[in-house]
Amino acid sequence: MAAATLNCPNCQAVIPADATACPTCGADIQLMTLMADRQWLADALGHGPAEPVRTEELIPRLGDYLVRAGYITAAQLQAALAEQARAPEGTRRRLIGQTLVDLGYLQPPDLDEAIARQLLELQTALVEANRGLERRVAERTAELKSALARLTEFNQLKANFVANVSHELRTPLTHIKGYNVLLADAALGPLTAGQTEALGVTAAAITRLETLINDLISYAAAARGELTLNLRPVSIPMVALQVIQRAQTKAERQQVQLGYDLPADLPPATADEEKLHWILLQLVDNAIKFTPSGGRVTLTATAVGQAVTLAVSDTGIGIPANRVEDIFEPFQQLDGSSTRRYGGTGLGLALVRRIVEAHGAQVMVASAEGQGSTFSFQLPLFSSGPTAKPG
Repeated sequence: MAAATLNCPNCQAVIPADATACPTCGADIQLMTLMADRQWLADALGHGPAEPVRTEELIPRLGDYLVRAGYITAAQLQAALAEQARAPEGTRRRLIGQTLVDLGYLQPPDLDEAIARQLLELQTALVEANRGLERRVAERTAELKSALARLTEFNQLKANFVANVSHELRTPLTHIKGYNVLLADAALGPLTAGQTEALGVTAAAITRLETLINDLISYAAAARGELTLNLRPVSIPMVALQVIQRAQTKAERQQVQLGYDLPADLPPATADEEKLHWILLQLVDNAIKFTPSGGRVTLTATAVGQAVTLAVSDTGIGIPANRVEDIFEPFQQLDGSSTRRYGGTGLGLALVRRIVEAHGAQVMVASAEGQGSTFSFQLPLFSSGPTAKPG
């Protein structure tokens, strides 16, 4: 197509069909075309500006073009440039085209023809550039839609796989757990002290495995959009104290002080009590896990306006500023090595974020390496009856 051989009016370099500016000299094709359109419209309506833009002004380096196109010679162009230079200071300088006409080197119709050809080429290049841009936008949009569809399908397959595997694991685990209880209760025969101790260790491992499987099932349900909230008025101090009592044993085992600050007159909040209990237990458990012996973990609740802020603070190892978002990614651990010190599937905080967001809130993190972390979120104070809200 002709656009492939269009030349820039400023430097005469070839202009690609998808360019809106000359890649060699940077001349703005679109701007020059719009200026020409503006002037032509003003002339047609008969009320141009006080100092109208002369059409020739829209064509940079017109003289070089006239030489290459054979309208004038190089010597004539030099003579016209010299004539231009003699213009008195303070006067509007004559353009090269008009100077060539005044010197008799060029006829007015030839000048108009050369300018018109250049403007037509610029307009054609602009049309082609717009078409190319629209084509590229359509192609990129189609590519993004396809990629999004593939990603959605992949996430769905992953969630289904996790859910299926988790349910399959739960069935044999139930049998193992049942027989472990029978053995521990000596229902299948007397036990030695060593055997009783071994069954205690096994029971703890079974409980841990059961928790991990339940987390996997919860994650799969949330990933498929099956997270449902049973919103009702909840006593924050009651739920928080239950969490503290449940986490106390682990805190003592790791020699971490576990404290709380829960105003007795705190109004009830609107939340799913079961899921709120799980969130706080997960945050407290995480804080204990990443706090060295002698450190402290604190659970606080503060009413501000029509909301209550719940926060879990620790004096633990902290989180690097550039890794804060990573901790909320499913199956993500900051220490991903095979010899990592801290266990876990990396699902806890991912689920915490999903459940908190289902409540219409955001998990906020304030942390500094070696100084500890604070995880907090807000819940609205109770103001209506219980409702069910899908996540």
